[in-house]
Amino acid sequence: MARAQPDESKQVRVQVNAVIQARTGSTRLPGKVLTDLGGTPVLDRVVAAARAARGVDRVVVATSTAAGDDAVAERAAALGAPVVRGSEDDVLARFVQAADEHPCDAVVRLTADCPLLDPALVSLVAATWRDAPDHDYVATTLVRTLPRGLDVELARTGALRELAGTATGYDRIHVTSGLYGAPERFRCLGLVVAPAADDLRVTLDTADDLHALQGLVEALGGRSDWRSVVAVLRSRPDLVERNAHVRQKSLAEG
Repeated sequence: MARAQPDESKQVRVQVNAVIQARTGSTRLPGKVLTDLGGTPVLDRVVAAARAARGVDRVVVATSTAAGDDAVAERAAALGAPVVRGSEDDVLARFVQAADEHPCDAVVRLTADCPLLDPALVSLVAATWRDAPDHDYVATTLVRTLPRGLDVELARTGALRELAGTATGYDRIHVTSGLYGAPERFRCLGLVVAPAADDLRVTLDTADDLHALQGLVEALGGRSDWRSVVAVLRSRPDLVERNAHVRQKSLAEG
């Protein structure tokens, strides 16, 4: 007897939204998310990468209500991306607000200061969670093997809401730190790549980061996948040296 096939019309499809946090008030490089990089604003690059990812249903830009972030909201709107504006300091609340205004089952957390985001990595994280939706947190950062600036995190919306009810201090600023910081409370799953390249830095926090990224984008010649990024940097130590001294802020430093 032939086995009955499942009725796909009765299956519930989960919704995964990418939420890009963006603001102009950086202390080390103000306005960095709107800075031109290779002829394209940094925010445009991140929005385009998120949209190119498979398994992402909607891309939302979450900025603050501060007057200085009007330009971020305007740029996002010009790109056709939905905009959510909330607390400048309570970023966790801003993400919950984004999930309220644009309902979803999980949120891919992205930051607008990562202009070389690889859609393939976003797709991988989204697909992994769709296959194992009982996890509260899926990310490339539990064991860091990618260059800083290529990170992708996904949080189940229910877990974010639960966390928002109890989180204090820097856990409200860093959104997901309360999830991976409490593995006894939240189910976490990490993805790694090999060979590791976590000694490299392609995020945008300082003027020296921008100098490094400008040279890297020129050397990539239109390529954008993470393997090409690593290959170019391994072959160009002069580019690596441009921002090798930049220290990443700790969670407590904001």
